[in-house]
Amino acid sequence: MASTETTSAQDAEATGRDAGLGGVEAGLDALEVTQSGRTPFRRTFVDKILPPITAAVVLLLLWQALITFHVVDDPTKLPSPSDVGREFKDAWLQGTLLGFIWTSVSRGLLGFLFALAIGTPLGLLVARVKFVRAAIGPVLSGLQSLPSVAWVPPAVIWLGLDNSMMYAVILLGAVPSIANGLVSGIDQVPPLFLRAGRTMGATGVRGAWHIVLPAALPGYLAGLKQGWAFSWRSLMAAEIIASSPDLGIGLGALLENGRNASSMSMVFQAIVLILFVGIAIDLLIFSPLERWVLRSRGLFVKS
Repeated sequence: MASTETTSAQDAEATGRDAGLGGVEAGLDALEVTQSGRTPFRRTFVDKILPPITAAVVLLLLWQALITFHVVDDPTKLPSPSDVGREFKDAWLQGTLLGFIWTSVSRGLLGFLFALAIGTPLGLLVARVKFVRAAIGPVLSGLQSLPSVAWVPPAVIWLGLDNSMMYAVILLGAVPSIANGLVSGIDQVPPLFLRAGRTMGATGVRGAWHIVLPAALPGYLAGLKQGWAFSWRSLMAAEIIASSPDLGIGLGALLENGRNASSMSMVFQAIVLILFVGIAIDLLIFSPLERWVLRSRGLFVKS
């Protein structure tokens, strides 16, 4: 009788323990489940759209306050928001505003794609071959720290005032960042992944494509974002310094034209457009990629 009661008590205890473990597992599974429902527009507006709009409005109010309260009285040093707005209106009515943007954006994106095609295999080679890493690694780090504007004079001398010069400056500014980002990402790949890949026959190019690159994707994406930033800054430096009718008028040339004409409203117009393009590229391209990478690794939680 006592043995039967002991057995019943043990069974009840085991059942309770299994139920507790099942509850813990269910709770962990619930934490890992990603909500698939669409976020309401009101929440998206409040969380994503309203904060930058508020910041922009506050900035415009502070800007206008500097003019209204005569903190800055000289319009040649700080134009009013309305003056800059008139510059945008005139450029739009003349049909030149979109041309300014497209001239620079098309060059920047095409140059970045060239840099991507060169920097990715170069970074993979540096990360996987010790001799190449010892020979080229320090050079890539040095090139990454070199200001992009330093490449404009030699590029003009070598290639002349044409688009090839622009692309050369973009490549020299962006390739080291993309390659170093990939090297950094590969260095953080756990060795267990590589051993598992070799066990399954993923070696050489197959191992790089199916094991190394996916595992190094977060660091690689960070290198791509930095590479785009270097591409855009390099292009702006090239357009400011190297001006020619054959090159058209991009945003950098617009900035330089405003300086030559002593028109601060045109200068501010160019600055706003350069900033707008940089933010738009990040929001439309890199932010979705970053969310996708984080979500694929279970690191992105929808708040």
